Amino acid sequence: MQRRHFFSGAATAVAALSTASVGRAALAGLPEAAAPAGTATQVPPAPPTGRPFHPVVTLNGWSLPWRMNGGVKEFHLVAEPVVREFAPGFSVNLWGYNGQSPGPTIEVVEGDRVRIFVTNRLPEHTSVHWHGQRLPNGMDGVSGLTQPAIPAGKTFVYEFTARRPGTFMYHPHADEMVQMAMGLMGLWITHPRLDARGRHPQIATADRDIAFLLGAFAVEPGSRTPRVNEMTDFNIWSWNSRVFPGIDPLVARRGDRVRLRIGNLTMTNHPIHVHGHEFEVTGTDGGTVPPSARWPEVTTDIAVGQMRQIEFIADEPGDWAVHCHKSHHTMGAMGHDVPTMIGVDHRGLVGRIQKIVPDYMAMGERGMADMGAMEMPLPENTHPMMSGTGPFGPLEMGGMFSVLKVREGLARGDWRDPGAYAHPPGTVAREWQGPAEGLPPAAAPESTAPPATPAAPARATVRKPHGAHH
Repeated sequence: MQRRHFFSGAATAVAALSTASVGRAALAGLPEAAAPAGTATQVPPAPPTGRPFHPVVTLNGWSLPWRMNGGVKEFHLVAEPVVREFAPGFSVNLWGYNGQSPGPTIEVVEGDRVRIFVTNRLPEHTSVHWHGQRLPNGMDGVSGLTQPAIPAGKTFVYEFTARRPGTFMYHPHADEMVQMAMGLMGLWITHPRLDARGRHPQIATADRDIAFLLGAFAVEPGSRTPRVNEMTDFNIWSWNSRVFPGIDPLVARRGDRVRLRIGNLTMTNHPIHVHGHEFEVTGTDGGTVPPSARWPEVTTDIAVGQMRQIEFIADEPGDWAVHCHKSHHTMGAMGHDVPTMIGVDHRGLVGRIQKIVPDYMAMGERGMADMGAMEMPLPENTHPMMSGTGPFGPLEMGGMFSVLKVREGLARGDWRDPGAYAHPPGTVAREWQGPAEGLPPAAAPESTAPPATPAAPARATVRKPHGAHH
């Protein structure tokens, strides 16, 4: 993101646009359409103008710069085709905003007057729905219902006041099936307005405020463009259009209050699980959850179209997994159609099959863990089903998976990957080296075999009413 260029004037903004059909007067008033720099997480600086707030860090993403114009916070979104690298060696043709899918995170403060210019560089019309916001009906972004669609090459303006704090999303409400299947979406954060002491009665200040969108795509192995008509059989499960091991770690200093903001614009629910810590859901689609209504959890389910804020104190040093608990959502492509071979005896079979198919190899008869270390040849631009390596070997993961790295003594605002955790001596699971006799007995369950002679079923009885006429 080239923030230093953002305030360089309208002339630069005009040069950045190629929409000849947009009027000169409109172009002269547009803010610059900022673009990201790479796929790494970009930590935003403190807000240079407007009301103060503590910025969120968008995982493998960035926040959209703005300019103040007569007390109004102005943003410029550009909907356009993009190429997103999901992981090294695997890129997908998507539609996004300002050069990336998902688009940049929009950050405002409760009570801000906000003006968003949306320029459409897609090959078809679009619109933007501000998911979860209270706003004038004509700003809700449902093409055909609340506004005409934004034609290709045109720029529309949305303007409203951010009325309540929370985590929100934005996405098209025009040819929605195709445009969302192509990754056209983004996050919106409305920060709370703080009192004179810099506090809010129900919203704590987080030391690490991290946001990401859950995504699902159907990308055939070896291809580069999603199947836009897919309804259920997705094979790429992403956070901010990145898949493990392409997702950056979540870094925290021991003792930090960590807030995760998660939005779900896929077609299924996702139970997000955090290892090693209990958290509370502090915010939902409807707003802040009062402290008296919170309870500790280690997994929270995020349904379709929902947003959740969860918070915890990162007080356990280590490398802790964070992932969707639907196990096929932590895999890459190619795993869904593989038949179950567990227990199948391949002896004597492989040689005969190889006479017909020389490259055939036996796999899966002991489970699929071998896939984690196996380097099978894959079609070009295909993410492996299992991937990632840790200090103890293959992780055998993919998709919606990352690592919460809690460390002592990190500097405030230090988001760099601290590397693998150095476990204190004697705290890692290890192989039992003693004699088998030293093991506690492995008790077997009691027999559950059915009785030799099943009991005769009880006869049903009916008592007929007497003394009444119908």
